[in-house]
Amino acid sequence: MKIIDISRDIFETPVYPGDPEPYIDEIKKIKDGDECNVTAFYSSLHTATHIDAPLHFVDKAASVDKIPLELFIGECTVIEVPAGAITGEFVENNFPRGKKRLLIKGNAEAAFLESGALAAVYSGIKLIGIDKDSIGFKGQQARTHRAFENSDVAILEGLNLENVKPGVYFLFAPPIKISGVEASLTRAVLISDYLFWSGK
Repeated sequence: MKIIDISRDIFETPVYPGDPEPYIDEIKKIKDGDECNVTAFYSSLHTATHIDAPLHFVDKAASVDKIPLELFIGECTVIEVPAGAITGEFVENNFPRGKKRLLIKGNAEAAFLESGALAAVYSGIKLIGIDKDSIGFKGQQARTHRAFENSDVAILEGLNLENVKPGVYFLFAPPIKISGVEASLTRAVLISDYLFWSGK
């Protein structure tokens, strides 16, 4: 099985402007005479590779623990796009149709305008992922997020797709289970040579 890690390291990834820097607190250390190592961790839930739930920009919408897990597990398609704004016209002319999960490789320099988000939703996706720190183009963050979130499309941000070629893969990127919050960190991976199996 060939596994491709498409996650970014929390401590090596710049935080979104205005978000707090992550840090760890070594509560217990064997080297200091403690019986075991115990570490506490603090971070924004939007640091590095993470999932946005509808609650992020839509008040009283679903929190991350309410999103069906099957959205984050299964066949997905990776496509490559040029840097800049992803418009509705670009989506209509270049995006594949009928894909449930779609990951966008744009060298961390491509993001959606609202028109692009609406066109992507219309294509039938249920999960959209991107290698930028945010799905929305500068100045259209709220409108772009809401275009996806009002249609219950799961958002996967901060991916590392540098070593991924466009094509079809098996995605595994479930969120950490944290009740009532708008986002969650995830360890996202792609499997390029998977086999389906049955437990029967």
